[in-house]
Amino acid sequence: MAIDKSTFFQDVYDVVRLIPSGRVTSYGAIGNYLGIKGSARMVGWAMNQAGAYPDVPAHRVVNRNGVLTGKHHFGGNRMQELLEAEGVIVKEDQIIDFKSLYWDPSVELSL
Repeated sequence: MAIDKSTFFQDVYDVVRLIPSGRVTSYGAIGNYLGIKGSARMVGWAMNQAGAYPDVPAHRVVNRNGVLTGKHHFGGNRMQELLEAEGVIVKEDQIIDFKSLYWDPSVELSL
């Protein structure tokens, strides 16, 4: 199945804009919500380009274990600083209490 990258990236950004402050989600959860299971890597590629869209809170997207795998795209500790400014505790690049902060768009947006 061919995926239109520009449309997919915009769909990813639309979902990321819905993540509430102080909450986080994973690349895979976004892909699953968009109906493309196994597309976590593609969501990651979209997030790599998110810097061009200042209204996309890319810092709220982490890997499935709550690790700040995309932090190098923010420079320094900027991703951690943005999360901590929202009350998220990060230690050694991992979100503390990840399960309670996890926002699953398939659940949250289906309510």
